Amino acid sequence: MPHIAVTMHSADAEKAELADRLSAAVTRTLGYGSEAVSVLVEDVVPSQWMDQIYRPQIDAHPGRLVKRPGYGPLSEQNEGEHS
Repeated sequence: MPHIAVTMHSADAEKAELADRLSAAVTRTLGYGSEAVSVLVEDVVPSQWMDQIYRPQIDAHPGRLVKRPGYGPLSEQNEGEHS
């Protein structure tokens, strides 16, 4: 059962639309029914992003990233590689 966790700062309306679109993409890509998909959206204040998200979740686990961010230290590593 796919569970998608998104960490971001956004308005509630944007969260609902994102959850709908992510759920639709998962059902199309993986062939699950929409009832099998759950989406969690966690808010983070932009000024806290680097300390709360980037360093502990992104920078600390570069080998687990399926897509590298286009900002911060990891954007400069392995340039030219498809992530």
